[in-house]
Amino acid sequence: MGYIEELRSLVGTRPINLVGSTVILTDGEGRILLQKRTFPVGKWGLPGGLMELGESAEETGRREVKEETNLEVGRLKLVNVYSGQDQYIEAENGDQFYSVTVCFHSEEFEGQLKLQRSEGTKLEFICPKDLPDDMVASHRKMVEDFMKNKKNQKDDA
Repeated sequence: MGYIEELRSLVGTRPINLVGSTVILTDGEGRILLQKRTFPVGKWGLPGGLMELGESAEETGRREVKEETNLEVGRLKLVNVYSGQDQYIEAENGDQFYSVTVCFHSEEFEGQLKLQRSEGTKLEFICPKDLPDDMVASHRKMVEDFMKNKKNQKDDA
């Protein structure tokens, strides 16, 4: 039994805070790796997931990318930390939580892209201007913030 399952056995479905990481992986063409996720069902999102006990946010991001895509991630740059009332989630099983998500960006990765069927149904590099309509809202916000920050950095240069 994992950490989250143990915690849930103690607190039931009532609201808790959970920490996780997402990673915006960009390829040489500036496209972003998205996966059609198994949770929430059929929604596109970034690779990522919840932190295990004792893990750093960076370790969580790297582990989740490896588990979900088979890619090894290099250097990570912080995009932002997302928390608060608008990060409330109620899972299909009734579990309630507030997500604290640390979003990173990397363009350094290696390995053979391989879908993990328990995590998603499709992996695809997608141009940011062509983001799917059926995307996890919080992940869309992360990509939008990333693109805005990237544009501002170019404007300042």
